[in-house]
Amino acid sequence: WAVLVAGALMGAGDVIAQQLVEQRGLRRHQCPRTLKMMAIGFCFVGPVVGSWYRILDWLIPGNTKVVAVKKVLLDQGGFAPCFLGCFLAVTGATNGLSLQDNWSKIQQDYMDALMTNYCIWPPVQIANFYFVPLQHRLAVVQCVAIVWNCYLSWKANRM
Repeated sequence: WAVLVAGALMGAGDVIAQQLVEQRGLRRHQCPRTLKMMAIGFCFVGPVVGSWYRILDWLIPGNTKVVAVKKVLLDQGGFAPCFLGCFLAVTGATNGLSLQDNWSKIQQDYMDALMTNYCIWPPVQIANFYFVPLQHRLAVVQCVAIVWNCYLSWKANRM
């Protein structure tokens, strides 16, 4: 279920990026790009993030305020930087970039995307880890992430 939600919301984020941010209009909408973003959500984002939350809950069990802060520190200090780099690499590969071009794109986009991540995710994750049961965390994150997915799609597909 969480994988389906992740794929659908990655696709929705791309549609929003193309229509509202890039203002492509329906005629210039790149459907293959939306399908690629959905596939990345289904095959990468959903499984990886869903597994990460299970691992994180196993590493740091509980849902007190202190536990939530510890989880956010591990999530944002360890997982987020690695995941973001992998996401950009996967997106570049699905866009057909060569290894050299993909590496250049990652170097160009990574720090800006990571700093934007740090503006959005720590408060969301504190609430998520403190109030939301494990089985619903990925869905909550993906709902909040519709804006984040829009940003990531715009960032990753900007050539």
